[in-house]
Amino acid sequence: MTARTHDLAAITALGVVFVSGPARTITLATAIAAVFANPVGGITPDIDQPTAPFWRNLPVGRYFGKVFDALTGGHRFLTHSLLGLALFGFAAHWLIIFVHPLTPRVDTGYVWWAFMIGMASHLVMDTFTKEGVPWLLPIPFKFGFPPLKRLRITTGKVAESFVIFPLLILFNVGFYWANYHTVLDILHHRIT
Repeated sequence: MTARTHDLAAITALGVVFVSGPARTITLATAIAAVFANPVGGITPDIDQPTAPFWRNLPVGRYFGKVFDALTGGHRFLTHSLLGLALFGFAAHWLIIFVHPLTPRVDTGYVWWAFMIGMASHLVMDTFTKEGVPWLLPIPFKFGFPPLKRLRITTGKVAESFVIFPLLILFNVGFYWANYHTVLDILHHRIT
């Protein structure tokens, strides 16, 4: 999937979890940090590509990207597995704790969960592509859905651009329309 599809899928998953989850009050700073952390998590698994946007935006990023690519076993290997999800979750937890003194009004737990929801959504979405995802690494088998590879999506092609992406938009419209009063309650009473 392309970065924009992963971003939309991540924010969709975050919205569904937040709206459907238990009612809790959070600060505006926490909500903003969570909305920022979520799409970062949504593109984090693709950090294993030397051409990833993260590496392109650093002055010598392509060199670091090549080293990171070699360390993680290449694209769709470690970073696209449950093991990678756990490792990045652990690293994100400590990074969030490290920067917490700069943002004391931010609930680090919510921000971490937003990041992890984004990252998990990436793996789920890539499961629908022809390449699949090695969910159970170190077992190198790549899982895909549907099981027949020819029925899966090719990244960046017509099915993704004109079916998956619009379906995600339609899902969001329908979901927020159906949960309009809950969303208003969240915005008026649960974000302080």
